[in-house]
Formats: sequence, structure tokens, C-alpha cells
Amino acid sequence: MLNLSKIKKLESRSISPENFGGEKGKGGMAEQGTGAEAARDLGRGWKISPSIRLEPGETFTLADIKEKGIIKHIWITDSAPQRCLVIRMYWDDSDIPSVEVPLGDFFACADFEDYRQITSLPVCVNPKRAFNCYWDMPFYKSCRITLENLHDDAVMVYYQIDYVTGDIDEGLGYFHARFNRSNPLPYMQDHVILDTIHGNGHYVGTYLFWGVNNNGWWGEGEIKFFMDGDTEFPTICGTGTEDYICGSWNFDVNGKYTEFCTPYSGLARVSTTDGIYRANRRFSMYRWHINDPIYFKNDLKVTIQAIGWRSGHRYHPLQDDISSVAFWYQDTICREHKEFPSKDELEII
Repeated sequence: MLNLSKIKKLESRSISPENFGGEKGKGGMAEQGTGAEAARDLGRGWKISPSIRLEPGETFTLADIKEKGIIKHIWITDSAPQRCLVIRMYWDDSDIPSVEVPLGDFFACADFEDYRQITSLPVCVNPKRAFNCYWDMPFYKSCRITLENLHDDAVMVYYQIDYVTGDIDEGLGYFHARFNRSNPLPYMQDHVILDTIHGNGHYVGTYLFWGVNNNGWWGEGEIKFFMDGDTEFPTICGTGTEDYICGSWNFDVNGKYTEFCTPYSGLARVSTTDGIYRANRRFSMYRWHINDPIYFKNDLKVTIQAIGWRSGHRYHPLQDDISSVAFWYQDTICREHKEFPSKDELEII
């Protein structure tokens, strides 16, 4: 809030189904839309277009901005089952997305069938399933945000994208987010959160959705940041999964996993609370590097191990179902595109 009182040469704009283009003075002008029937007695200006209907297999352009600006806030909610919508973001006329993530995972909430509150600085999930993010997303020529429906049925989507245009500082990094899943993780291999990227920037967050396939504690694995030429061994190496999430001792309080949400980290959801160290349980966790970004000059790779315990007090390399989203800024837009998982590969069973 230190700069909140500073007067800036910026203009506020907002895109929603009530103003698809975000133009000044053009909100609420719709004559057709999903609310037209409800507003039939009231007419234009009375919530005629509050949402969109996204057909099966359709990709809809949520935002198409043709000037420099910064996305400041995104709010979105929908009627789709989990992991049936994919959000993509393209900066400065690129045809390669710098953000490509299942919608729920992008908002640190892969499994939202059973609501859990998330209260953090860059991401909030509010009742009943309102996704909000506050990541700054600068662009200098254009911004395009799309949403793809992988579901077999049409879904309703409500959204609002708030942004500013005007006197945007030079040299701001481009926002990126990348999804990856290991299901199951091959034996004695690390899960790759972020495969090697090239550029100058800083890593700002990790979301993990972890399905445990073995009995016993599962979080002894270390996170590793390989940067600027690191090969076999990283520059930054953590001490355990729950330690990286800023917890400790198995998240165990009085014999039970304990959910928590803080501005910078959280164990937002444990799928069940009975049988604490039993298999077939899922954990939803986030760690935001807001005050402690991981800076890199040339390249970065991020991995995490899955380690439990076996007989003789020995480590046990696990073969869990691990999904992750890496969040970072860098000085260039995305230049490489990997094939995105199919609907079946995304499904949470």
C-alpha cells in the first residue's frame, strides 16, 4: 500500500460480458445475452449480458487488448467440472501462450468439488467458487486471453478482467505460468515443476496438487532450483516438501493434517481428514515468492522429489500423482510451446 496515494497517469478499464472490448463508456449496453430473459421487463442496462455460454470444444477470447497496459485483477467463476477449462494468455502479438494452465490450477484450486477458502496475496478463492488473482501482467503491444472448454457439455462462465493503460514503465517482465503433471511419477525420478527456460527474470510461485499412492508420510522430498548453468546439483535446495510450503513436521497437529492459508503459503485442502497416513489422499498447496523471488540471469529449472519412508528408517522414492504450476516473470515472452495434456490426461480420478 506504500504507493497507493501516488497519482499516476493511468486509465482504468474492465472487460466482462457487459463490455467485451473494455471501451470507455460502453459498459452495460448489451441488447442480447444470457440475462436477456430475466431483464425482459426492464430493458437495456439491466444485466442483460452477465455471462457467456461456452460450447463443448469452443475456445472463447475473454480479452483482446490492442495497446500497452497491465492486467491488475481477474475474477472468474463457471459451471464446469474440475479441469475442463483451460486458460491461456498471449503477450505482444505472440501466437505462443505464456500462460497455459487448467483454470482451477491457475487459481491454486485444482480440486474445487468441495469448496475451500484460499486467502493469499496474489490469489483468493472465495465462496462458492469465485477465482481471483492479483498478479501484475504487463504487456507493451497487446494482450489476448482465451478460455477453452474441454467438457462434453456447454458451461456458463462469468468473468471480469480489470486492467490499466497509459504511462506503463519500461522494462517490466512478462508474466508466465506453466502446468505439468507426473501421473504416476517414474521411480527414482524428480517431478519437473519447470523445465529449463532461458532468459533473465525471477520465479514467483509454485502450486502443487499432490495425490499420494502409498501409506505413510510422503513429503520428505526436496525442491531444487537449477539456475544459470547449474547441471547435476542446484544452487538452491530445500529440506522437505512441507518445509518449502513453510510448514513443518508433516503438517501434523495432534495426529491430524492441519489446513492453513497465509498471504505467502498454505496447505489449502486435504481431501479427507480420517486416516492421516493412508494412501489415496490429495493435498492442495501453494508457495508464493513475493518477498523472496528466485532471481536468474540466463536460465532456470525447478524440480521436486517425492520421498516417503520404508523399513529400516530408509527413504522410499514414491510414485505419486503430482501436478504443478510454476509462476514467473522474465524479460521475453514465451518462445517454446509444448503439447498440452488431453482432457483424459488432466482428469482427477
